[in-house]
Amino acid sequence: MSTAFYSHPECRLHDMGAGHPECPQRLDAIADHLRATGIDIALDFHDAPVVEAECLSRAHASGYVTEILDHMQRVRDEGEHFAVDPDTTVGTGTLQAALRSAGAAVAATDAVLSGRVDNAFCAVRPPGHHATRDQAMGFCFFNNVAVAARHALDVHGLQRVAIVDFDVHHGNGTEDIIAGDERVLMVSFFQHPLYPYSGGTPLGTNMVNLPVPAYSRGAAVRELIEMMWMPRLEEFKPQMIFISAGFDAHREDDLGQMGLVEADYEWITQRIKMVAERHAQGRIVSCLEGGYNLSALARSVAAHLRVLAEI
Repeated sequence: MSTAFYSHPECRLHDMGAGHPECPQRLDAIADHLRATGIDIALDFHDAPVVEAECLSRAHASGYVTEILDHMQRVRDEGEHFAVDPDTTVGTGTLQAALRSAGAAVAATDAVLSGRVDNAFCAVRPPGHHATRDQAMGFCFFNNVAVAARHALDVHGLQRVAIVDFDVHHGNGTEDIIAGDERVLMVSFFQHPLYPYSGGTPLGTNMVNLPVPAYSRGAAVRELIEMMWMPRLEEFKPQMIFISAGFDAHREDDLGQMGLVEADYEWITQRIKMVAERHAQGRIVSCLEGGYNLSALARSVAAHLRVLAEI
């Protein structure tokens, strides 16, 4: 099994300030753990390219793309940070990081669909699943997974793709972008109520939203996945699967109050991979979303990658 690993040093340049949980050290923790455990030897490493604006406009309003890129460029040139919301700030390194982050998802999609690799993981930041069609929020500027999914559909001509989101927070941005697009099935679980306080009522019939209460543990989540995700995924028969891989439902992560552990992420990845092998020639592109306890994040990503790479 050939698993590509996409990242770029410029993804570390996006910095929203001291003490912010979405910090550059997240990528360092992942890289260090992969080297320490020897998992890196099994991966096919690639530098993430810069995404083209045309790719962004398949998921986002063209006016939004122009406006946010202008803001990012101005901050880069002038050095004055720009706050999108109380938790999300454009800094001098945000432009290149955001372009590389979305670029990784698109390049990974191309690599998997060309058959150069079996699947791919994108260790990138900023994350993406809160970015709506026309709004940056929740640490996110461009919706990396939605951009990649639309690239697979509109450029490569796939007819059905699935998006799996297991972040502790509801992927409201992804839902906003793909609701009603019957070429896409989105399945997710998320703590509820919790930021962004959405998802209780799906925006389209192509959604399987599983809001779960705080302090839910892995056994409860696994049962819901078997009951609610798996039948819909099997019926849909996706030709490719995209994963919004947030690891902040881990019991050690303070941004949520759920109780998952590494074994749960391993199990979830196995179930997703089984669907991909039956219907999608094993084609998976996974993109990092949340996960803010550095140790738990690194261990959970490793568990995820062991399944993808079959090691």
